[in-house]
Amino acid sequence: MTQRTAVAPDVRQMLNKVPEVTIWFWVIKILCTTVGESFADWINMTLGVGLVKTAVLFTVIFAVVLAVQMRLRRYVPAAYWLTVVVVSVTGTLYTDILTDQLGVPLWISTTVFAVLLAATFSVWYARERTLSIHSIVTTPRESFYWFAILVTFALGTATGDWSLELTGWGPGKSVLLPLALIAIVTALWRFGADAVLTFWVAYILTRPLGANIGDWFGLPKSEQGLGIGVFGTSLIFLGAILATVVYLSVTRADVIEDEDAPRTAAPESTPQRRRISLVALAATALGTVALLTWANAQPHASALGEEGPAPSCGSGSPLSQSQATAAVGKKFPSSSVANYRTIVTDTQGLVDSGDQRGAQSRITDLETAWDDDQDTLQPKDCQAWTYVDTQIDDVLSSIRDQNPDQATEDKAMQALLTTLG
Repeated sequence: MTQRTAVAPDVRQMLNKVPEVTIWFWVIKILCTTVGESFADWINMTLGVGLVKTAVLFTVIFAVVLAVQMRLRRYVPAAYWLTVVVVSVTGTLYTDILTDQLGVPLWISTTVFAVLLAATFSVWYARERTLSIHSIVTTPRESFYWFAILVTFALGTATGDWSLELTGWGPGKSVLLPLALIAIVTALWRFGADAVLTFWVAYILTRPLGANIGDWFGLPKSEQGLGIGVFGTSLIFLGAILATVVYLSVTRADVIEDEDAPRTAAPESTPQRRRISLVALAATALGTVALLTWANAQPHASALGEEGPAPSCGSGSPLSQSQATAAVGKKFPSSSVANYRTIVTDTQGLVDSGDQRGAQSRITDLETAWDDDQDTLQPKDCQAWTYVDTQIDDVLSSIRDQNPDQATEDKAMQALLTTLG
């Protein structure tokens, strides 16, 4: 097999030699993961492209940029980091499709992606006898690398969302857990843990960290965010990535070419230290599980189910049930209302038959249709739109509840059907 120049900076060697290069790598990595969360949301929801169409679009884009990247015979910052940005969006969308479109529980998505990643590493190691990033000098190794990266983004998204579902933590607070775990992994690497293992653990953890940072920036202040919005957040972090990549392309600060350049001392690593570090990593994992279990046992609402308060209308008082029903019948297009009723009726049938997963999948169609019609319906009658929006939130929350109650689900859906006429 013809040897190739590594597709990425010699990360494992960087970790042992030049701290500045390591910092550049992880800074851009976190920026990319944040963009993956916010940019996917902007295209999917704000532009109204839809989840599946957005995923198909980015799958095609990913195939194109990956083909360009894999034809290169040296590390080119612009090409490499563009591929990382695109794969971050693509991996996020795959998890979102499983969760929002197909109704697959997050614990199942997390398990599936974890098993897939373990299988990828197993096959990669069995074939190449190494998982080190600085050994990626052949096309097969680069193929394993990019597939593993895709799975880590999907796994990180599922794991991060699952932790929010379990804890109900707000976006600011949720940043602290992956940040603390990355700090622990870094400390263990400095102590002498296996460099390849700690690299991949940290790589996975940057995904929920970046996603939580994106939510923190993008969510409105009423939902404990900074209120910048997904478009503003995407612009900020895309701009930061662009500026950083341009700087690195000009200065080549992320490339080690001079073997005689000053080196920092590598962390001392012995079999005993690696064993101790492995035990510490296992203890950290158990501690994390215990923390999430404890948080899940506390009274809370899933952070993923929070839709936030409906937008307030400039004038007018809240409507009664009869007023809302009359306004919907008079002001809203009958075809749209009929579509909503069909979806709710279908969902009600699925709930009554015990098909909770099917109900979660079907009710997502209502969420999508309602969001798509907001710009059309809200100006027609803001009070009526707000009334229905609140009822739809109740339906979504009841069906997506971690421990759904059929009576609560039926009550919420029947109330909505009454308003829809």
